[in-house]
Amino acid sequence: MNILFVADPLEVFKTYKDTTFSMMREAQRRGHRVAACEPCHLSWRGGDVVKARVREITLTGTLDDWFQVSHEGVRDLKDFDAIIMRKDPPFDSEYFYATHLLEQAEREGARVFNKPASLRDHPEKLAIMEFAAFTSPTLVTRDEEDVKQFHAQHKDIILKPLDGMGGMGIFRVGADGLNLGSIIETLNRGGTTTIMVQRFVPEITQGDKRILVIGGKPVPFSLARIPQGSEIRGNLAAGGKGVAQPLSKRDYEIANALGPVLASRGLLLVGLDVIGDWLTEINVTSPTCFQEITQQAGFDVPAMFIDALEAAMAD
Repeated sequence: MNILFVADPLEVFKTYKDTTFSMMREAQRRGHRVAACEPCHLSWRGGDVVKARVREITLTGTLDDWFQVSHEGVRDLKDFDAIIMRKDPPFDSEYFYATHLLEQAEREGARVFNKPASLRDHPEKLAIMEFAAFTSPTLVTRDEEDVKQFHAQHKDIILKPLDGMGGMGIFRVGADGLNLGSIIETLNRGGTTTIMVQRFVPEITQGDKRILVIGGKPVPFSLARIPQGSEIRGNLAAGGKGVAQPLSKRDYEIANALGPVLASRGLLLVGLDVIGDWLTEINVTSPTCFQEITQQAGFDVPAMFIDALEAAMAD
C-alpha cells in the first residue's frame, strides 16, 4: 500500500517513544510505502480534488536522522491507498477544518483512518456520555452551583477543562472544599466555558490505564500511567510512570463493550482511559503508548495495528 500519515512535523518526533513512528516502521517493514504531511499542507480548490504537499520518505533504521526524503511534491489525497490521521491534540479550529478537508477527500475516494466525521463526533472527554454505565459519577456543566452541589454530594472531586490534554488544567478538591470557588472561576471563566467534574477515583495511585482498542479488539496489555510524588495526574506528559500490565476482567468488559461500537463508526484505533473500574476518557485523535507496551510486555502493538489497517483496506 501507499500510506499517507497526516501528522506533526517529522522533525519533532521523539522516535524512542513515538507511536506514529512505530506505525511507519512496521508499515515499511512489510513493504508498504510511507509518505507524510501536516494538516497545514492540505488544500482544496473548487472544481478540483483535495491535495497536499507531501514528503515520500524512507526510514533509515536509526532513531536519529530517522528518515530520508525520496520525493516531495503536491499529490491528490485520493491517490493514496490509506490515509492515517495522526495529528496530536489540541482539537482546535484548525484540526476541525482538517477533518472537513479529509472528509471531502473521502467523497473523492480516499480511505481515511480514523474517519474524519467520527473524530468530530467523539470529543475525547464528552464521548464517555454514551457509555455512562462504565463511568464514575460525572457532571458536565457551566454552572457554578451545579459544581458545588456535586462536590457536596461526592466530597472528593476532580475538575477539568474539556479541551485539555496531557493532564493539563486538572484540579482535585477534597472534602474541605478548599479553593473550589476559585478553581471553578478559573475553569469555567465566569460561566462562559463548559467543564467536566468527576468523583475522585482513589485507584489512580495504581495508575491511569491506557487501553488500546484496534479494529474493535483490545490489546491484551494496558499502560498504567502511575502518578509520581505528590501528583494526582498519571499522564506521561505530567511526569507519570508508564507500566505495562495485563488487562483485568473489568478492562476487558469495558473494551469489549465499546470496541465493536466504535470500530463500526470508522474508528480503527481508540485509546480508552480507565482508572480502577471506571472509564474516564475515550481518545480518538492520536492514541499513543504503542512502543511502551511493546517494549515492556513483548506484545507487538504496531503489528496488530497494521494487520487491522490491511484488513480494513481489504473490505
